[in-house]
Amino acid sequence: MGVEMELFGQLRDIHADELKLMLSWRNAPAVRANMYTRHEISLKEHLAWWERVANRADQKYFMYELEGRPAGVVAFNEISISDAISSWAFYAAPDAPKGTGSKMEFLALDYAFDKMCLHKLSCEVLAFNSTVIKLHQKFNFQVEGILREHHRVEGKFVDVYRLGILDREWEAHRSFMREKLTKLSGR
Repeated sequence: MGVEMELFGQLRDIHADELKLMLSWRNAPAVRANMYTRHEISLKEHLAWWERVANRADQKYFMYELEGRPAGVVAFNEISISDAISSWAFYAAPDAPKGTGSKMEFLALDYAFDKMCLHKLSCEVLAFNSTVIKLHQKFNFQVEGILREHHRVEGKFVDVYRLGILDREWEAHRSFMREKLTKLSGR
């Protein structure tokens, strides 16, 4: 894991003094545009949300750190130990370097299947966010369904893509993605 940490960064606990930074990223227009909750979140609202979710057993939030610097957030939600499933989401800092999303996804998949011992990881992506849909597919996520006109954005209904990956699918694809990301990192 040492080489991966050096190349891909790490997931770690979020420190209380990073909550304002996390909020600034979450409120960045490019991030908000691809979220279910699209309004600008106040600090009071953010801190109340954090207080509700920080210690819940069915949710885990991590700071993504690259080269010693916070660069994004990874979240696991709706964690079911009995079914060995979870949903997940992520967002990168607006100034994060190109390729950050791929590194975050690699680490998130490793964490989900190695540390959490999940059988399946899933996510939802608004249909117009084709870049993230393609990113997930690059990691071997499969489109499991399209929830037609499932979410209202600026007065219009948009489709939501439901994607999922099984532990064996990640295991079969992990080495390929590790090699690909290592080459992209110039190593």
